[in-house]
Amino acid sequence: KEQHAVESTTEPSAGQVSGIRELQGFWLWVPRLATVALTLMTLDYVLNLGYLKIITAVESQFLYTVVALMLPLVFVMWPVRAGCSPRKVPWYDVLLFVIAVATCGFFVYNAERILDNGWEYEAPRHAMLMSFLLWVLVVEAVRRAGGLALACIVGVAGAYPLFADLMPGPIQGFPSSPEQTAIYHAMSRESIFGIPLQAFANLVIGFLLFGVALQKTGGGKFFINLAFALLGHVRGGPAKVSIFSSGLMGSMSGSVITNVLTTGVLTIPAMRRVGFGRAYAAGVEACASTGGVLMPPVMGATAFVMASFLNIPYSTIALAAVVPSLLFYLGLFIQIDAYAAKHKLEGLPEEELPSLRQTLKEGWYFVFVFVLLIWMLFYLRQEAIAPFYATALLLVINQILPYQRWGWSDVCDFFSSTGKLFAELITILAGVGLLVGALSVTGLSGTIANDLIYIAGGNPLVLLMMGALTSFILGIGMTVTAAYIFLAVALAPALIQGGGMDPLAVHLFILYWGMLSFITPPVALGAFAAATVSGARPMETGLNAMRLGSVIYFVPFLFVLNPALILQGQWQEIVVVLGQALVGVVLIASAMQGYLIGVGDLTVHRLLQWPLRGMLIVGGMSFAIPGGGPVPLDHSELFLLSLALTLPALALGVWLNRRPVPVRGT
Repeated sequence: KEQHAVESTTEPSAGQVSGIRELQGFWLWVPRLATVALTLMTLDYVLNLGYLKIITAVESQFLYTVVALMLPLVFVMWPVRAGCSPRKVPWYDVLLFVIAVATCGFFVYNAERILDNGWEYEAPRHAMLMSFLLWVLVVEAVRRAGGLALACIVGVAGAYPLFADLMPGPIQGFPSSPEQTAIYHAMSRESIFGIPLQAFANLVIGFLLFGVALQKTGGGKFFINLAFALLGHVRGGPAKVSIFSSGLMGSMSGSVITNVLTTGVLTIPAMRRVGFGRAYAAGVEACASTGGVLMPPVMGATAFVMASFLNIPYSTIALAAVVPSLLFYLGLFIQIDAYAAKHKLEGLPEEELPSLRQTLKEGWYFVFVFVLLIWMLFYLRQEAIAPFYATALLLVINQILPYQRWGWSDVCDFFSSTGKLFAELITILAGVGLLVGALSVTGLSGTIANDLIYIAGGNPLVLLMMGALTSFILGIGMTVTAAYIFLAVALAPALIQGGGMDPLAVHLFILYWGMLSFITPPVALGAFAAATVSGARPMETGLNAMRLGSVIYFVPFLFVLNPALILQGQWQEIVVVLGQALVGVVLIASAMQGYLIGVGDLTVHRLLQWPLRGMLIVGGMSFAIPGGGPVPLDHSELFLLSLALTLPALALGVWLNRRPVPVRGT
């Protein structure tokens, strides 16, 4: 008689979500076999088995093979334009596929010759022609898989060395000939095959396999059922379920849009049922899905690229991201609870919710697998092989237990889904590599930091504001990973050198602000996707998401000004800073929603509510922001300012809620 709250047939197909071509027949097997080959090759490379050393012995040859297996797939999986040839692969895409295979195969075959003969600096004519061809193929593949905006950015940036000497002062660089630029892009370790692609090959492949396996074995259903069983019955329960389930699902998928379209089709109708408005419910889902990508232990691909940039273990980044992500979810939880209390919204009837006992009985092994992954990441420090062991254990237990046992069609579906992810991400990272390579070959990556420091007048706060604004703008036109990579090269050195800030804090700051475009109008892609599910107006949903996610706008400033919040420093300082941040987040989130636990409704008086809520917001920020350094006020001054604002506001709020006669509208 057990009822499961998450069984749904409304989830859109991959083709509906992304415009990807639904392959058939022979072409359906091409990405599957390519994914199997890439997985086996990566295992041989990461574990140093030596069975495929003809390919994996030389790193550059391994990277060329990674691209050779996945880049050609883009031309058969993504049509030349949306809605074109939804099923059949036309002749021109077949031709592009063959050309891409031949071009990438050329570099795989000549990988050792490129190293031994220094083709990166002086290549024979036929190698130059193949380099130009690879350059063009990458840009077109980025257009199909990543969108026109990203293709334009990497296309122009990749050609920047050709006219670098003609650009104005701060962005002027050393020019290169077309031939030199092409061979640098194709054969150096700084461009297409630079840090982004190296990070993918060394770290990301295993985690993507784990994420897809977790979803295909029923992990998503388990986590949503678990969330409903634990929180579905409490005040505003379905919205709190959204936080829990979207946080876990986003951590697995690493994609805000995918997260919204998988968990949102279940949580948004449940929120609507207990009384949440369409736009509000969609805003909750958009914020929860955005935060999921920032949630350890499995963050998005950007975190692995960050580990390569900083040359630190991925586990260090995951550990540093724990407190900021929890602060964001705390702020979201407080706002939802306040909204539900203010509008008297109850949870779902317990008899309609899945049984906690049955849910744990059927899905306990998902928790066990996560424990293994975390143990290998944080204790054994085996970032590269941890996800492979976790995936293997997951699949073995899944086949032993009867609940979600795979058949042959499930295996095929697993490799099809993984192949799509691999092809999309590898193509985008190769395209972003063009941008990084252009900055490198022109020398701009070494000088732009000094120019930015000069523009900011050496003021760290101005640099931070510039960084936040730039990250947000780039997050609109690029994927988060692409925006992060560009700013990690161009802006991060300026903040580290000019502002004297912690490198890890700076890189996390850039990542967080790049994510904000998903919930901030006028673009707000995550909010717009949630609005589609709920039937709400997109802009109204974006504004609700922006208010609900208000905490995430200032949390990056907290940890970049005081790295103790990302667990960098003495434990005494970490405890104090964390306590201050918790109090500040509660005050700000409650004031944004107009309800404070222990005080009551902050909007009972139409006129006094605005100064009351404003005082709590400013007081909360003053309490949370660390004093000293670039901040003009020290700790004690900020603390006194916070008390001067919050204590009168709290007293006024208590008095207004204790009055025997309602004063609303007076």
